[in-house]
Amino acid sequence: MGDAGPGVPKADGPTWSSLTPGTAPRPAPDALCRYGAEWTATKLRWGLAVDEAERGRLLDIAAGRGGSDVEFTPAL
Repeated sequence: MGDAGPGVPKADGPTWSSLTPGTAPRPAPDALCRYGAEWTATKLRWGLAVDEAERGRLLDIAAGRGGSDVEFTPAL
C-alpha cells in the first residue's frame, strides 16, 4: 500500500487482504453462519480461489448449520 506519509504510523497486525476464514478472528457465534455464507458468496461471485485453510474453515462453519443455501450473482 505504500508509505502513509510523514507522521502517520504504519498499522500493526494483519492486512485485510491477508485475512481468511482460517486466519481471521472468529465472528460472534450467532453471526457465524451468516459470515460463512457471505464469505462463500463473495468467493463465488468474483471467481476467487480458496486455499486449504479457508476450505477447511468454511466446511467447519457449514457443518451442522441446517444446509443454508448460498445465493450470489456472478460479477461478470
